[in-house]
Amino acid sequence: MSQYYDVGDRTLWNPSNGASRLFRHQVAVFEAELGLPSGIGPMGADECAIDVAAFSLFVNALVARHRRISHQVIVALSDGFVATVLVLAERAGLAVDLTAGEAADVGAPRDVQVPASAGLGPGPAGGDAWAAALRDRVRELGRFMPC
Repeated sequence: MSQYYDVGDRTLWNPSNGASRLFRHQVAVFEAELGLPSGIGPMGADECAIDVAAFSLFVNALVARHRRISHQVIVALSDGFVATVLVLAERAGLAVDLTAGEAADVGAPRDVQVPASAGLGPGPAGGDAWAAALRDRVRELGRFMPC
């Protein structure tokens, strides 16, 4: 079985039930982290409608937060979710600012990474390289996300 994530009459993603369940749990986690609704509606009869306006705000806030994170464990825990959301945003035709959060500080508390040994701190990736690597990951992941 599978489930459908739709915008209007267009399906953006048709994952297996297991992948969909995991994704929906992650949506709830990041809604709580960002303090924003995702725009991803409830699943009913294996279909889920996405509110494009709310989803756009959520995606842009998610990317801005992800760009600011330098704690490598948090980055690792977030990378797959961010890429998955960006595939959906791209398929929905949303404009996402991959440079958002580069210099912004919205006053959110920051986690501090304590390096295992001196000189090995994480440090955020540079602007263009970070965005290019993320675009590559989204393109790669999109091949495995049937619609």
